[in-house]
Amino acid sequence: MKKMVSLLLTCLLLACITGLGQRITYSEPDRDDPRMLNFEVLGRINGKILVYKSYRDLHYIVTYDSDMKMLEKKKLDFINYRVLNTEFIPYSDFVYMIYQFQKRSIMYCMAIKLDGTGTPVGDPVQLDSTDNINYSASNKIYSVVNSDDKQKIMVFKINTRSDKAHILTTCLFNKDLSLVRKSRLSVPMPQRNDFLSEFSLDNDGDLVCIRASGTSTNDNINKISLITKPATLDTYTLTDLKLGNIFLDDLRIKVDNINKHYVITSFLSKTKRGNIEGLYYVLWDKQLNKELLNATHIFDAEFREDAKGEGSIKSAFNDYFLKNLIMRKDGGFIVIAESAYTSSRGNTLNRWDYLYGSPYWSPVDYYTWNSPIGYYPWWRSYGMNNMNNLTRYFADNIAVISFEPGGKVEWSNVIRKSQYDDNTDNYIGFGLFNTGGELHFIFNTQEKRTMILNDQTIAPNGQIDRNPTFKNLDKGYDFMPRHAKQVGARQAIVPCQYRGFTCFAKIEF
Repeated sequence: MKKMVSLLLTCLLLACITGLGQRITYSEPDRDDPRMLNFEVLGRINGKILVYKSYRDLHYIVTYDSDMKMLEKKKLDFINYRVLNTEFIPYSDFVYMIYQFQKRSIMYCMAIKLDGTGTPVGDPVQLDSTDNINYSASNKIYSVVNSDDKQKIMVFKINTRSDKAHILTTCLFNKDLSLVRKSRLSVPMPQRNDFLSEFSLDNDGDLVCIRASGTSTNDNINKISLITKPATLDTYTLTDLKLGNIFLDDLRIKVDNINKHYVITSFLSKTKRGNIEGLYYVLWDKQLNKELLNATHIFDAEFREDAKGEGSIKSAFNDYFLKNLIMRKDGGFIVIAESAYTSSRGNTLNRWDYLYGSPYWSPVDYYTWNSPIGYYPWWRSYGMNNMNNLTRYFADNIAVISFEPGGKVEWSNVIRKSQYDDNTDNYIGFGLFNTGGELHFIFNTQEKRTMILNDQTIAPNGQIDRNPTFKNLDKGYDFMPRHAKQVGARQAIVPCQYRGFTCFAKIEF
């Protein structure tokens, strides 16, 4: 009898734990917000959730409590000019807002510290400026990167006025925004279609990026060089990486601060503009300043069959683009890619229609590197807020590949989904959250004309599990999971729409 009671209590306890597994808490829609609202989830600051909102020349920081009740909506009155770009670097008790604006012929890059209520702490700090801009800029000039530990921050700009050499200007700051080093470097561009991409900053403040060469402006990459710049020096090292007889597309670079490595990866094809055949990857040792690994992995027929949509096995990966590169403590890494494409007037666009061979090209003299948010291909050609009524956006299967520290593939798997939407891409794609023991992929699926938020996980051994439907999944809320942000070990904030107004949902895994 005692055993039966004990078993019953255990079952009840497990049922309670399961019932608390995944919860959603919604904020109230702010009826004062315009329908066309720009926003960014900043994170958890001093126990509060901070969200940045902007519309035209109005800028706000909104504070929510743990129950997603709005505590305060604070206007940022210190911004007196039209802001071209904003970047945020959140810490546990404050957040840096980095922004740039043009005043007459000068572009300013500024930063201000905001506390947990969005209140400015001190005056704005000028990080850098650019003179003699003889046009009214519509795009930013400066880009921002920070180290994983957020102890180093860098703003940089690239002047491409000369075809022979691009001038890279870097300003490295510490956590207190004190200037560590400002450098001006001339990077040779021997080929006509050379460009710089994939800037990253390691925890030592060293900069790493790629110089790539394309066979034409809108084509494959046939040569890449690794550029490394020490934090306290005004020099850099440029090293050509071996490619062999392959062509690259969709380059990524990731810093491994634990093992002092850089990982460079890209999709590859064996012929110019050919089908995507597999992955190219390089493991670079920062301390030894040399390659530890230079390899390729060709996708087999089984993986292609699993990953393909409605096309053939040969073209299975032609619509895939690299989304995430996750480093493991042991030196291994995980590559995540998603099938994404568009159609316009009934014609489906392929990866060559997105200006992908040189995604960083700009017609103005001062040019900015900026990895597109979410790495969706149409950002290259349509921009962030395209409202072309004839454009349909698609986001389909997710491919996940895990590599051992030595470069051997451990496992690969595919999360199957099929998404599309007209006029907007806000509700397709996925959000990725790391809860320690597994990776959560959340995304919308269409069921009886209603979008349902799904949660699937991948375990360290590659096993995929589909989790139960979220609790409190109220009708009328349309989620935007790819704009979500993880704010705790098992918590994420997901923007959503309710009756045309933007609100935010806290998900507890």
